[in-house]
Amino acid sequence: MDGREFLASLVAGGVAGLCADLTLFPLDTIKTRLQSPQGFYNAGGFRGIYAGVPSAALGSFPNAALFFVTYEYTKSVLGSSVSTKKAPLVHMIAASLGEVVACLVRVPSEVVKQRAQACPSLGTYKVFIDIVRHEGILGLYRGYGSTVKREIPFSLVQFPLWEFLKAVWSWKQNHAVDSWQAAVCGAFSGAFAAVVTTPLDVAKTRIMLAEAGSTTASGKVLPVLSNIWKMQGISGVKKGNLELIYTWSH
Repeated sequence: MDGREFLASLVAGGVAGLCADLTLFPLDTIKTRLQSPQGFYNAGGFRGIYAGVPSAALGSFPNAALFFVTYEYTKSVLGSSVSTKKAPLVHMIAASLGEVVACLVRVPSEVVKQRAQACPSLGTYKVFIDIVRHEGILGLYRGYGSTVKREIPFSLVQFPLWEFLKAVWSWKQNHAVDSWQAAVCGAFSGAFAAVVTTPLDVAKTRIMLAEAGSTTASGKVLPVLSNIWKMQGISGVKKGNLELIYTWSH
């Protein structure tokens, strides 16, 4: 990847992520409140639907830019030395590395954003100050492990499927896909990946919103999912499913 390609991935990925996150922010708020332990209406219902948006706005560009730069760079390095048959493996590795790097920015932004969404009366700045004061900088990274455990499976499903669909469509029409066709492929692959990984997203949300020092706050995904299953059954681990599908398909 040369300098121009690097810059293009950085800017395109950052702008795309920023536009998508801000446009679909109300749906993200609804999803967070549905998944919160106190329940949708106790977490704010439809009030303050843009609570936490400053955190999303600040973190969205660098988060998306880091992901796409890492993804494209890894793909260009590994892709040149493997056969076409192994291309899905390259896409999986590239997407996984992209998520690990992007989560360095995504998790602090997500922790502040989700807590502001679940308690809209506090405001983003107050939430940030409270986290740093009571939990330190590490408090901003609570849920890093659970986020990576959610994002990697998501990317392992989404990006190979996205690349596969583009390749098939390109082969069918005998030329490279247009941008709208790539968007359709991305919408389908994102929606499918969201369905598969919803339980992990629910666990991530519960861990980020949990009180400091609680069992849930320790960040262990399986015990959190097990507890949700015991208390609410299948509906509990699939909360926010439709909102996730719509968000990730756009």
